[in-house]
Amino acid sequence: MTLTLDQVATRATAILAEVERAVVGKRQSLEIVLAGIMAGGHVLMEDFPGLGKTLAARSFAQALGLDFARAQFTPDLLPSDLTGSFLYDQRSHDFSFRKGPLFTGLLLADEINRTPPKTQSALLEAMQEGQVTVEGETFALPQPFHVLATANPVEYEGTYPLPEAQLDRFLLRVSFGYPSPADEWEVLQRRMARQQEAQEVARVTDGAGLIEMQRAVETVTVDEGVGQYCVRLVGATRTHQNLLMGASPRASLALLLTSRAYAVLRGRDYVTPEDVKAVAHACLDHRVTVRPELWMNDVSAASVVDSVLSSVPTPTAVAAGPRTGFERP
Repeated sequence: MTLTLDQVATRATAILAEVERAVVGKRQSLEIVLAGIMAGGHVLMEDFPGLGKTLAARSFAQALGLDFARAQFTPDLLPSDLTGSFLYDQRSHDFSFRKGPLFTGLLLADEINRTPPKTQSALLEAMQEGQVTVEGETFALPQPFHVLATANPVEYEGTYPLPEAQLDRFLLRVSFGYPSPADEWEVLQRRMARQQEAQEVARVTDGAGLIEMQRAVETVTVDEGVGQYCVRLVGATRTHQNLLMGASPRASLALLLTSRAYAVLRGRDYVTPEDVKAVAHACLDHRVTVRPELWMNDVSAASVVDSVLSSVPTPTAVAAGPRTGFERP
């Protein structure tokens, strides 16, 4: 079945509504995560403990109807613990492959920065190639396959921060932030009302339905002026005086792909510069490196991206109507 963009937007709204039954007061962050999934990418959720990252991942898996697996990343986790391994079967006198947690629809890679680089690389290879290779034999991963990884920005002792080249493999990086007092009280009220710890959300679609949503997103119109705006934003990071390293062309692609999905969430079949701005931090913050000598001056990747967004001219509309064109300034 081929979905229209209106149907995709309706289904996406229903998915968000179900996830919000479990995750309170984080609509903007949840929209960004869902946009990343609809764009076919993987998302890194980096924030302090207890802010709903794991709950959000599990809720998305339930609402999307995907098989769910959780891998707790620890210093002793081996690549084979993710990919699976060959085991000797005494009955058949042969080796058979036992699949690891990577063979699922949505994988929660919990605390990805607590495992050594070799295991991190095994996960990132699967994310990029959609397959794993074990003892020279290649196994394709199921489709759709998405990774929602979590990372803790504190407690650096005993952690292995992802290098910039590996961070670049994540389409988006999202933070949830602390809830407002009203939202936090809502969390407590819901916990008392359900009288149990476990939370379940209803399934809205399934793996095949998600693939159809992703195919529909590919039809979203992107005017050349908006596409060039993505290129200029990324280009500005490469010449910014506060950055040691700017964003790669993969960042331009991330802006383009994610803003298309975000436009669908907003009920449109075309992308505006405001869509690009809405996803810019999630696409760019983890892809730029601030000069080390500026870390003590409250210069952060987010503040640099804010500077880029304010300095790069925004395309202006040249035609009114339901589908607006944009031109370069």
